[in-house]
Amino acid sequence: MSLTAWLAVAVFAAVYVLIATEWVHRVAAALGGAVVMLLIGATDPEHAFFSEDAGIDWNVIFLLLGMMLIVAVLKRTGVFEFIAIWAARKARGRPYRLMVLLTVATGFLSAWLDNVTTVLLIAPVTILVCRRLALPVIPYLIAEVMACNIGGAATLIGDPPNIMIGSRADLSFNDFLIHMTPVVVLLMIVFVLMCRVMFRDAFHYDPERAKSVMELNPKDEIKDARLLAVSGVVITVVMACFVLHTVLHLEPSVVAISGGLLLLAVSRLNSGSVVKDVEWETLAFFAGLFVMVGAMVQTGVIGDLGRAAADATGGNLEATAMTLVFGSVVPSAVIDNIPFVASVSPIVSEIVTAAGGPDEAGMLWWAFALGADLAGNATIIASSANVVVIGIAQREGYHISFWQFSRYGLVVTAVTVSIAAAYVWLRYFVLV
Repeated sequence: MSLTAWLAVAVFAAVYVLIATEWVHRVAAALGGAVVMLLIGATDPEHAFFSEDAGIDWNVIFLLLGMMLIVAVLKRTGVFEFIAIWAARKARGRPYRLMVLLTVATGFLSAWLDNVTTVLLIAPVTILVCRRLALPVIPYLIAEVMACNIGGAATLIGDPPNIMIGSRADLSFNDFLIHMTPVVVLLMIVFVLMCRVMFRDAFHYDPERAKSVMELNPKDEIKDARLLAVSGVVITVVMACFVLHTVLHLEPSVVAISGGLLLLAVSRLNSGSVVKDVEWETLAFFAGLFVMVGAMVQTGVIGDLGRAAADATGGNLEATAMTLVFGSVVPSAVIDNIPFVASVSPIVSEIVTAAGGPDEAGMLWWAFALGADLAGNATIIASSANVVVIGIAQREGYHISFWQFSRYGLVVTAVTVSIAAAYVWLRYFVLV
């Protein structure tokens, strides 16, 4: 590698340490790292701001911004309070039952929406219901975002890496349902059982609180029925466009920002107060992170790592599949799985072609997708959904540290990736 590449690695490592140790606020660390990358020549303004492969992913930024605007408007209708009370009543105030209800709902929704949209909708509900029942908020948020990353792996549109893999490999929505959904259902069952052990200290049942919640009427929480109806129409159209985006040829970011601005326009709300509820710190963090990772792409660091992993297998399909499952974990956990997949998917495409094409080596795409998607649970910056939830929690006064998240995330990642590897081995190499 060149001197610039080594400097880029050093800068990225330093920023990662700052984020992990929280010596510097994560937004300041990411933006500072982006500036240093520009100053040392690891990237340049043209690539940082305008390159699709080595710069800020504006599709992700505007997808987030659009959905944050929708959530900001929706919050004023009282619907989150309505859902929170409904969920608490449905669980009869039982903490573990509530976690199962919320995580399963999150996992299911994330398969049909993208996982960022799902956590933007579910996290506010979770915070409200936990407050109602005097439960610790953080374990529930962590469990939900992990369920979101697992559930999002099931479909083409559930997780951004899947969209990129589907586009690169020409894989359909039905292809993902056939190959990814079965193992994701198994992983969700295992994860729900793991939650019973990992978060056992959070399951303190308060009979008095539960009784008071059971006496509440969720309908009383709706503050603006007209705005709720309008929001429902806009959200339904947005979600339909998400599902049909490959047919409509509309980027999810275009759909989200159009829906957000339309809802803001027809809501009759003060736009200034609504915009204040947007997680601007989260968007800034993403921008800095994208520039840093783009510099790693631009200097060839990520490409070299991908090729080294491919060369290590010596052309053996089974070894290559296992390398893609396990080998995707560390880089996806460290640099966010979106830029990792964007950088390495061309290499996987070359491997598949060299190994005989999709008919002979198509399983490599599923191995790659599972490794990258499930690694999103390892650290707070491994998945876009994680970063969004951390930002929402921070705004509501709940601090989730890097190591607090990773303490659970590394365990969940190890278990789910191991099961995914066993699935790939059994389905594509044993039971054929």
